[in-house]
Amino acid sequence: MTDLADVIGRAVLADAGIGPDQALTDDEHLALVAAGARAEHEVRAILQSAVTAARAGGASWARIGSELGMTRQAAQQRFGGRAGSSRVAVGDLAAERWLGPVTAFDEMAELELAGRAGWRTVEAGTLAHRMVRTDTQWEHRRILWRASLAAEQADGWEVGCRAFPWIYLVRDRGVPAVTPGA
Repeated sequence: MTDLADVIGRAVLADAGIGPDQALTDDEHLALVAAGARAEHEVRAILQSAVTAARAGGASWARIGSELGMTRQAAQQRFGGRAGSSRVAVGDLAAERWLGPVTAFDEMAELELAGRAGWRTVEAGTLAHRMVRTDTQWEHRRILWRASLAAEQADGWEVGCRAFPWIYLVRDRGVPAVTPGA
């Protein structure tokens, strides 16, 4: 874990705008506190997303709890919250909706249907996607988290959202959205 701690430590220093050989003032110490708090928030969100992805992939609460050094019940209580969303009707004309519940097994098919109706993902939560409606159809693609997306961007994909361990890419098809009954 030393490598991970080193990477996180360097990221916190960079976020606080502090160089490696810099003497710290009171304000810079406080900047480190703020950057550390932001890092903690991000790491907690990554852990929540990892647990959600593991559950969607079929991992039991007992196995997840074991990995986290806690009981099945403790893991489920801490990470088992459900998004308070309901499945969106593809033809809904509102500008923004949550699509869900969806799992790793069915979300791509659901995103495909929604994309044809002009919906694109902009956020992924626990078992749900926040979608924004447009006038054109969208393609959705899910890939494992990585630093460089140059190849995908060269093919016209853009990041719809990141939900560790996934990155959801979207690409405008450039054709009108399909409306219900059309």
